[in-house]
Amino acid sequence: MDKTIVVKFDDQFAPEITKIRNDVFTVEQHIDENLNLYSQDQNSVHVLVIHKEKYVGTGRMLKDGHLGRLAVLRKLRGRGLGVKVVLALVGETKNIGLKRIYLDSQKHAVGFYQKLGFTVYGEPYTEANIEHIHMERFI
Repeated sequence: MDKTIVVKFDDQFAPEITKIRNDVFTVEQHIDENLNLYSQDQNSVHVLVIHKEKYVGTGRMLKDGHLGRLAVLRKLRGRGLGVKVVLALVGETKNIGLKRIYLDSQKHAVGFYQKLGFTVYGEPYTEANIEHIHMERFI
């Protein structure tokens, strides 16, 4: 059974979070590692998904409700693990008192986020050579 846990970006979990991000963003999507913005991690809420006793997915939420660094290892996509990441972060909004959360979706993932209640706003833009669009969800 898959499990989602809320964690801190600390000595115990930072290496696991970093490994998943590296595998997805740096290796798979060829995004420059310097764009990972680890400086925001200490003050963020993080989740990890555990599948067969291994960490396979992650995401974070900044205090202002910005979701980001959502990643699931390629070989395990399509099993609902990304949904678990997003819903765990949405669940944490109660602890912060947020009424709105938002994210910067890669264009190919818009449908995924729409199924989770997010709507598009603003204009498309390119970041790290990948087309993105802003999305939001009101709680």
